Amino acid sequence: MAQAGKSTESESSMESVLTENRHFPPPAAFAKQAHIGSIEKYEEMHKRSVEDSEGFWSEVADELHWFKKWDTVLEWNLPDAKWFVGGKTNICYNCIDRQIDDGLGDHTAIVWEGEPIQDQDGGHAGGEPEIRKLTYNDLKREVSRFANALKNLGVKKGDVVTIYMPMVPELAIAMLACARIGAPHSIIFGGFSASAIRDRVEDGKSNIVITADGGWRRGKAVPLKDNVDEALTLTDLVKTVVVLERCQNDINMVEGRDHWWEDITATASEHCEAEPMDAEDLLFILYTSGSTGKPKGIMHTTGGYMVYTYLTSKYTFDLHPENNDMYWCTADIGWITGHSYIVYGLLPNRVPTLMYEGAPDAPDKDRFWDIIERHKVTKFYTAPTAIRAFMKWGREHIDKHDLSSLNVLGTVGEPINPEAWMWYHEVIGNEKCPIVDTWWQTETGGHMLTPLPGATTTTPGSCTKPFFGIDAAVVNSEGEPVGENEGGILVIRKPWPSMLRGVYGNRERFIDTYWSKVEGYYTAGDGARKDEHGNFWIMGRIDDVIVVAGHNLGTMEVESALVSHDAVAEAAVVGFPHDIKGTGIAAFVTLVGGIEETDELKKQVRDHVAKELGPISKPDKLQFTPALPKTRSGKIMRRLLRDIAAGREISGDITTLEDKSIVEKLQQQAD
Repeated sequence: MAQAGKSTESESSMESVLTENRHFPPPAAFAKQAHIGSIEKYEEMHKRSVEDSEGFWSEVADELHWFKKWDTVLEWNLPDAKWFVGGKTNICYNCIDRQIDDGLGDHTAIVWEGEPIQDQDGGHAGGEPEIRKLTYNDLKREVSRFANALKNLGVKKGDVVTIYMPMVPELAIAMLACARIGAPHSIIFGGFSASAIRDRVEDGKSNIVITADGGWRRGKAVPLKDNVDEALTLTDLVKTVVVLERCQNDINMVEGRDHWWEDITATASEHCEAEPMDAEDLLFILYTSGSTGKPKGIMHTTGGYMVYTYLTSKYTFDLHPENNDMYWCTADIGWITGHSYIVYGLLPNRVPTLMYEGAPDAPDKDRFWDIIERHKVTKFYTAPTAIRAFMKWGREHIDKHDLSSLNVLGTVGEPINPEAWMWYHEVIGNEKCPIVDTWWQTETGGHMLTPLPGATTTTPGSCTKPFFGIDAAVVNSEGEPVGENEGGILVIRKPWPSMLRGVYGNRERFIDTYWSKVEGYYTAGDGARKDEHGNFWIMGRIDDVIVVAGHNLGTMEVESALVSHDAVAEAAVVGFPHDIKGTGIAAFVTLVGGIEETDELKKQVRDHVAKELGPISKPDKLQFTPALPKTRSGKIMRRLLRDIAAGREISGDITTLEDKSIVEKLQQQAD
């Protein structure tokens, strides 16, 4: 049984910590059929995976296809790792051909649903969504045709191909085609601006862009081709643009440079052999957009990334093709979550992966639950930001639908507040679905800290324990482990197969960013603590630890305390310059729908934080807002909130904001 209730540490503690004593063991029936069905089995396997890492990963890699087996599992020369040295494989072959070789060619690989509802009057009732289902045979045909079309356009092994597309099957087809011929892809999220496209094209030295006329978002066509055209006025590097027709919006086609997808694939052969790739050949570059400075091109190679995403997908989501699993990750493929847990990790596991093109509230706020019910989704992976939006919208949108097919829920992208975790557990999971709260990064390639749904007792707000092969620790700046529930720096002490291989074209930045903070260890940039049960808690980015009057406060802890108030749907916390304390706490709070903003409520919420975490954690400023400034991927842009709290002019690029008017309103209120 779960234990209910919360408690807080002593107010005299130097580091206030929101602690949880609600614990949720895996449901017995689920554990019985799970790949990893007990904590004892997890501990035994984890011990071996760290102590005999090479033996462990060799056995996993043997489950996949290799043209030539490796000579050495690991070469480790800090900070450089090489995995499956001498091995030859192709991740596209493992995503598609391996299933066909085993007689599964007619099995469903991808289920796609477009945003528009095909209804005469534009309403939802009676309308039908656009749905496409692709088998492994379908995928092989389409991927081979596009791979040959790329070759006909002059793309060679090693050429970087830029992809800027909506969430349509052709996005997966394009990336798999690149992998098939050995051309590293650089996928740019469709919410990025022309200048962001230019920066990534130039850094990757890419002379080809694959795009679409547009993509649907809340009933409007996002002008992707127009953005590419604007970007290409800023650089003369790109010689070829491939355009998929999706929205039929008006676009300009430049003769000699621009080619329609349909035209170049119409005559292309359906046969394209998968290129045998060295395990350490570059598979893709994915840019992380920092708040300042040039984006970092994170490099991932073929063999280790393939093996790690395959295993993390299998065990974290407990995938069972024989049980008619239907898996849905709501991320965009333009982010690492989409790379690893929509395409590359899922297809080798032989479970259909669902792609959805549009917004969660298009045309209505029940769209996600409608999708889950119709497609009988069993595994659902989404972001805490989305969960908090669902909470705010109200459960009446959920109660209209049958979600009984669900058996695993996942969260990704940021730590999840305990109250949002509980709502997810009770309302979406009907108190029967294990929740896998996953911590990882673009740089790590795959899950690093995560529950296993059949083995791990979960606690709201904690990402629990390391995945197999991960030697994680919380240390001080000298690299020494800190005590239980003491905040520190999260590090990984040993290499893992899907770790980044560098920052494209910038060796110094690779070392400075990830290997210089704590000598000898990979530093994630996140603060964390480890509790008495051995569970990890992410406290926020190291930069987001606020020092208030000498006390270290993790912004995540304060946000969790805010959201634990019944009236609060979502919160973001930042530091700002304070005359007396050095740094003050500013909280931006979105209320549950229907609750009135009053000065009395503001006082209650501030006092609630003080009660939960201690007086030192009480926000100095608290501002109500109808919404928080977020990118289209759902990330809260805290740097903008820091500027607002400090009374500064907004700095940096804001082109990826979902709604720029939110920032303007917050600035007016602050004034």
